[in-house]
Amino acid sequence: MNAHISPGDVYDKDLNFLFGSGASFGLLPTLALQIKKADGTAWSLEELATKFERERDTRYIPLFMHYYQGCIHPAQRFQVSGVVGNARSERVVSNYRRFLETVLQILQRRRALEQRCNVFTTNYDGCFPLVADEILRTGNIDFLLNDGARGFRRRYLQARNFNTYLCQVGVFGRHQVSIPQINLLHVHGSVYWAKDGENIRVDYETLPGAGLLTLEQQEKLAVFSAVLEDANATLDDLVAPAFSPAECDAFWASYTRLPIVNPTKWKFHETVFEEHYYQMLRMLSYELEKPNAVLITFGFSFADEHILNLVKRSLSNPHLQVFVCCFDRGVRETLQAKFQGFRNVQCLALDEGVMDFTAFNERVFLLDEAPPVAAGLPPAANDAAVPDVDGAPVGGAA
Repeated sequence: MNAHISPGDVYDKDLNFLFGSGASFGLLPTLALQIKKADGTAWSLEELATKFERERDTRYIPLFMHYYQGCIHPAQRFQVSGVVGNARSERVVSNYRRFLETVLQILQRRRALEQRCNVFTTNYDGCFPLVADEILRTGNIDFLLNDGARGFRRRYLQARNFNTYLCQVGVFGRHQVSIPQINLLHVHGSVYWAKDGENIRVDYETLPGAGLLTLEQQEKLAVFSAVLEDANATLDDLVAPAFSPAECDAFWASYTRLPIVNPTKWKFHETVFEEHYYQMLRMLSYELEKPNAVLITFGFSFADEHILNLVKRSLSNPHLQVFVCCFDRGVRETLQAKFQGFRNVQCLALDEGVMDFTAFNERVFLLDEAPPVAAGLPPAANDAAVPDVDGAPVGGAA
């Protein structure tokens, strides 16, 4: 069985991607913690936040201070130009660029009016739009990254904008040329969003200020954060920082206005963001119900139960094929258990090492063969095994 995702598998399909924080690993921090439970496994931020909220633990708000300072604020400050000189960060940006260029090459081989796909992401960062902007600046590739926003001085987000399509028409209207289009859907929000009345405004130009924590508060938080990142620590070692009730209240009031999903229950605090979240889930469901739909996930753990259950329901579509790209074989076992019984799911992992973004681009999703041109021909058969990738339908051998 061929576990490799080749262009021949997907070039003529209704193509969808779902990206999680693993894609930006090495450039931006993830939700992962190192502090251990009694059984020796690491707490996740979601688990610990839920526990602290349920028990009204005084460490609840400091935990979100750690989350904001370590995960959200770095995403707010991210600029592509800022990675120059940092080899690890440059590699992540290069991987985003390579992925987008691979997708665009696939789209360019399609028929007119079919040159588009959807990228759903739970990341708050601007890696996709900012890297896409860098590609467009070169002038070598003409495409549209559609983030769902429209406007001039102020751009506003509306779900209906993802249904638009751009094409070029000749001067005398004698020919029409499709522009490859990637729809970018931030299902968990974006650091570039802001509430504007009953609308969501999208702004990539306005840079954030100093953040929600002062330098003095960051210093107070440092010891607390160090324990969360200590693989030898337990909750008994985690002492709440000496923040006053006023400091906690002020931080929480600002934090809850951020346009992102709250990790405790995967909910937005603002109704306008909550409504958009469910619109994006409905759009994902709609796309996965299409004939010949394909979903490729990378860096995504399916911790969002709404998305997990939505994908499971969509798997009743016999024409849907889901490729779940797993960080390692242990993660693959976990995700295979989540999708047990579904024969149209393949969980992929490398035989050796981990599947980071570089491995995904170089060994799993790459243009190692030219797919058929868009002339009504069926995809070329590709039964060659890839020795360093292992995957199987979770419901048993195909």
